[in-house]
Amino acid sequence: MPNLEDAARRLREAYDGGPVAPLRDVLGPADPAAYEIQKINTRFWERQGRRGVGRKIGLTAKAVQAQLGVDQPDYGVLFADMQVAAGGALAARLLQPKVEAEIALVLKRDLRDREATPDDVAAAADYAVAAIEIVDSRIADWRITFADTVADNGSSSHFALGNERKALRGLDLYTCGMALEVNGRLASLGAGAACLGHPLAAAAWLARTLSELGEGLRAGDIVLTGALGPMVPIAVGDFVEAKIGGVGQVSFTYRGDGA
Repeated sequence: MPNLEDAARRLREAYDGGPVAPLRDVLGPADPAAYEIQKINTRFWERQGRRGVGRKIGLTAKAVQAQLGVDQPDYGVLFADMQVAAGGALAARLLQPKVEAEIALVLKRDLRDREATPDDVAAAADYAVAAIEIVDSRIADWRITFADTVADNGSSSHFALGNERKALRGLDLYTCGMALEVNGRLASLGAGAACLGHPLAAAAWLARTLSELGEGLRAGDIVLTGALGPMVPIAVGDFVEAKIGGVGQVSFTYRGDGA
């Protein structure tokens, strides 16, 4: 446990001190103990007053899973202070930020079912909304394994949700197309099917996984279901906009530290 506590501290300090070396001295590439490090930091931040508002799902693309040698997604915690207003500015010091377009779900009721299906998720969801996740890594040069990104709260940073809330009934989240632009130039293309076969399938995986741990999802939770296309690096001053067919659009400007 002391080694896990030390690894958690290293990751926390990296937010201000800069990226750290991969956690090879503590974790194997697919070590499930990485979730214990994530929990240590989640509890630390909650004691500091941060409020959880949902979860993010990562590693939903089969190509990325193959790259890291894993066969499952991962998850992290979303905190209220991670949210960027739609069309607003992100004024924060990030280390090596990237963006990806996603479909977010907001739940209207709890979902605690070890056998949750996509239909169960659809029934529990209040609405879907276009989202941009801003990811970052406290691991130097993004030299991550599955365990590194899990320990690092799913390489999370911030997120923005669009203003168009769509009921799921009749909404095509499978073939919907996605275009992500940076400064008006197309940077990433994708579709709903790229997210673990279907965004609702990704959310069902998360519900089952958390339910097995005795947690589950709660009414009001935001669930970022995973990337619909390749992630793209961004720099200070960039304007980022995601458009998802039938779902809506969302944008923000990365203004950097204190701008």
